[in-house]
Amino acid sequence: MKLARLGDGAEIFHTLQGEGAGVGMPAVFVRLSLCNLHCVWCDTDHTWNFSGTPWKHEKDTVPGYEKVRKEDAIIEMSVAEVAAEVREFGCRRVVLTGGEPLLHEKELVGLMAELRGDGGEWFFEIETNGTRMPGPETVAAMDQFNVSPKLRNSGVGVGLRKKPEVVRGLAETGKAWFKFVVEKESDLQEILEVMEESEIPKERVILMPEGRNVDEIDEVAPWLAEKCRDLGMRFSDRLHVRLWGDRRGV
Repeated sequence: MKLARLGDGAEIFHTLQGEGAGVGMPAVFVRLSLCNLHCVWCDTDHTWNFSGTPWKHEKDTVPGYEKVRKEDAIIEMSVAEVAAEVREFGCRRVVLTGGEPLLHEKELVGLMAELRGDGGEWFFEIETNGTRMPGPETVAAMDQFNVSPKLRNSGVGVGLRKKPEVVRGLAETGKAWFKFVVEKESDLQEILEVMEESEIPKERVILMPEGRNVDEIDEVAPWLAEKCRDLGMRFSDRLHVRLWGDRRGV
């Protein structure tokens, strides 16, 4: 498995889920490397913004920011090695994230089987961008899909980021929540269009303010919360940013 490197090991850590339907729940995060998209505001750009790639990022203007060397950003581990690290935390809620974790679908199915092999109760979430439809084995094994379809504000071309048939298929599993990153009010109309096109029920939609720090989040959160109330949708803060800032491994 190709995981994001953090220090001398992999980016596997015990924390609280900071976003979406499970916000506040203790969980072990397993961050896979590589992504098929390249969002300009991505807060895990170390999983794809490698040296020599042409992708733009909003942090390009920040002094000292630079793309990462691919060989320095990735660590390879076996399914058994990842499972052993996860077990050490004693927490049976696991969030499979990235990057785009469905690029590693076969290995993830193996990881879930390995962990469930101890006979205990496990809960698996996967955070995906809604461009890849998982196979039936993955759908059966996964407890929850946290789907984040990308909007124009991501800076990604529509042909790459918009896959209505995939989003519709994920909705039909009955296991999916749909989280949209909102930057400005005009994003709401685009979200409504995506919901209609892919037949997403509004009770499964979560709107979250874009922001890398508390000040940026608070520019959007108050008016977005009111919009969620009026539209009958769920609001999600970014709890991990409020608690620990824009840091890795938390």
